[in-house]
Amino acid sequence: MKKIILFLLILFSSCNKEKVKETPGKILKEIPQEASYFKQIKSNDVKLAEPVYGDWLFSHKEKCQTFEQYFRSKHIVPTTDANIIYIRPIGNFNSLQKKQIQLTNEYLEIYFQLKTKTLAPISNNVVPNSARRMTAEGHEQLLAGYLLNDILKEEKPLNRIASMGLSELDLYPKPEWNYVFGLASYRDKVGVSSIYRLQDGELTSENFNLCLSRLLKISSHEIGHMFGLHHCINANCVMNGTNSMEETDMHSIRLCSVCQRKLNSCIPYDNKKRLSDLEKYFKKNDLIDGFDLMKKDIEIIQ
Repeated sequence: MKKIILFLLILFSSCNKEKVKETPGKILKEIPQEASYFKQIKSNDVKLAEPVYGDWLFSHKEKCQTFEQYFRSKHIVPTTDANIIYIRPIGNFNSLQKKQIQLTNEYLEIYFQLKTKTLAPISNNVVPNSARRMTAEGHEQLLAGYLLNDILKEEKPLNRIASMGLSELDLYPKPEWNYVFGLASYRDKVGVSSIYRLQDGELTSENFNLCLSRLLKISSHEIGHMFGLHHCINANCVMNGTNSMEETDMHSIRLCSVCQRKLNSCIPYDNKKRLSDLEKYFKKNDLIDGFDLMKKDIEIIQ
């Protein structure tokens, strides 16, 4: 039986065409000069290795989205009426899981430099029997599409710019599929993800940091898509496509210089402040890989 892995969305754009096709009579936005910050941190970008069988890029021949293409594309931007990212927990979470959700909230607020709020959890009981099932292994799954379309899309929290549901239980997208890590509607700026398979069976103090790193990568990746970022093939980057948990673990938690420039053109935050905030977050939470990456960027811009 087939498996869906991590919001399988193939995004097509051409890396070879630096110019966006112009429409007669349409005035295109002027491309801003690349700031020195992005030029400096570019030297810390790590080139992607040649894909091998099982890797995302081995089976998905994606082309890159240039900064010019992103800048002139239609994507959401924060406004006075839409400037808050929301997390909606779904299920019954234990103390360690609640801590991970809290830390994810803190991280997303730093990462996007936008106010982020966690709403009260929704009970699994809101999902009807027709949208849930038991697996052969004996654990329960919820229909991802029901959570997305019948619950999350219907919610209209104040000043929402993007919303991510986090399910305690495993998810499936349709009867013939085994499972899915999550599902999203980028048009509606809403997604739902499951923490079930991020935990290697059970979340413990021993695997807490590894599982937290996975959750931070997946959450920032999917919300990044909501802000119009395509999959990255420029460097090892949190916006890389992924085919497995093993590949997710190998990918960087850092946005490459090109993707940082895209995001900053959408959300005009202070890059140095964001970098410093991220370094402090990773240090406080003993996420060594993330801390080392931020430290390298800080050193190169000083």
